[in-house]
Amino acid sequence: MATTPEFFVTPGYGDTLLANLRYSQAVRIGDHVEISGQGGWDDHFNFPTDIADEIVAAFDNVERTLATAGATWRDVVSVNSYHVAETDVSIGDEHNRVMVEQFRKRMGERAPIWTQIGVATLGAPKMRVEIRVTAVVAQNA
Repeated sequence: MATTPEFFVTPGYGDTLLANLRYSQAVRIGDHVEISGQGGWDDHFNFPTDIADEIVAAFDNVERTLATAGATWRDVVSVNSYHVAETDVSIGDEHNRVMVEQFRKRMGERAPIWTQIGVATLGAPKMRVEIRVTAVVAQNA
């Protein structure tokens, strides 16, 4: 098993982030893949108006980033999601509903560990959700 870290940049927006902010989108060490937090942006860092669409776009960006490192949602073992609270008290039912729908759609019966964190702000203006995952690539995939 290789132990040398391999870094990956998501084609499109990842090139911009590497050039401007000097970070990679994913690292793979052997069968272990970690990705940086992915927002619901497009390649030009535009965000959907609707929170459900933004969450789905963030899941799409996680999928794109995992693919660059040779992984899929089916390899995910841990999810951290960061949500800008819609009220002072909670993240909101809409966030949870869409997150769970996407888990089921992309991972089937697999149920990774999940930590959901409410925050005041995220790294980009208009950003309301960020998703970071850890994956262990299946040996017989």
